[in-house]
Amino acid sequence: MWLRELWFVLVGILFTGYFILDGFDYGVGMLHPFINRTDTERRASLSAIGPIWSANEVWLVAAGGALFAAFPIWYATMFSGFYLALILILLGLIVRGVGIEYRSHDKSPKWRAMWDWLIFAGSFLVTALWGMAFANLIRGVPITRHKIYVGNFGTLFNSFSLWAALTFVLVFLVQGGSYLAIKGNPNSRRQGRRMASKMVWPAALVLAIWFIWMDRLPSAAGHVDTVVVLLQGLAVLSLLLGRIASYFTKYGIAFILSSVSIAATTLGQFRILFPRVMVSSINPHFSLTIYNASSVTYTLQIMSVTALIILPIILGYQTWLYWTFRKPVKDEEMGY
Repeated sequence: MWLRELWFVLVGILFTGYFILDGFDYGVGMLHPFINRTDTERRASLSAIGPIWSANEVWLVAAGGALFAAFPIWYATMFSGFYLALILILLGLIVRGVGIEYRSHDKSPKWRAMWDWLIFAGSFLVTALWGMAFANLIRGVPITRHKIYVGNFGTLFNSFSLWAALTFVLVFLVQGGSYLAIKGNPNSRRQGRRMASKMVWPAALVLAIWFIWMDRLPSAAGHVDTVVVLLQGLAVLSLLLGRIASYFTKYGIAFILSSVSIAATTLGQFRILFPRVMVSSINPHFSLTIYNASSVTYTLQIMSVTALIILPIILGYQTWLYWTFRKPVKDEEMGY
């Protein structure tokens, strides 16, 4: 039934939007205590993402809702198997959000320094764990014929997933620096350009190695086609072209290219998975697919109609939000 394929694509698009938009939020959060020397500089950095960071997480909520309704068995298996990891992601999101909103409520240097490091910790933790989670979806986790995850939290830690965590961190640092290069105050823009230019080389190298590693996994055999290779090549090339764009002071283009890299990376992962959604490391035949993990056709039909109504509203609201706060931060207008 084509509705299953449609919703698999929609879930991929929702996670792609989430990683692009919250990717620069996490990147700014990880850079926050390192590139800003004064309190004014730190406030400017947070003010660059302040009006939009919470709206960006709508994509995560939408992706989770789509998983729950369209692929309930995928949702149940992943959320039970990755339970502790997802709880840590939730805690990271909470700490990061509270830090952004609370750090300037007290003028004490110790108070602000504490929240600065918690913003970093929350951003880093969420980024690394998402990288590990998606890596394990492709590499495979112990799932029985009854669609039950029989591993533990330690199962998620392996060389491939840890490399994925490093990859996500470096790519999101480039994304965060590229965003600050066009949205921060004068100092933030300067520091963002510097960090994006510095991080792009290791990010491209680590990303390329991860792709080569991914394509050689037993679970990827027969699923790496021309489209996957093109997406992977586009992801690496976009990062490098973004560096060239920055060299010629085309910082807006550099940010777009880093976003293209994240989009190509995410879509490439979903392409390798298809039609699977979680690979079983016990037996490939036990893997969850869009056919054995989806809702019934009637549910998918109702969801499709709902999506036609809700998605334009989300896109319209976010377009208005970004247009409203499109200008760089001014020192006299900082709200964080």
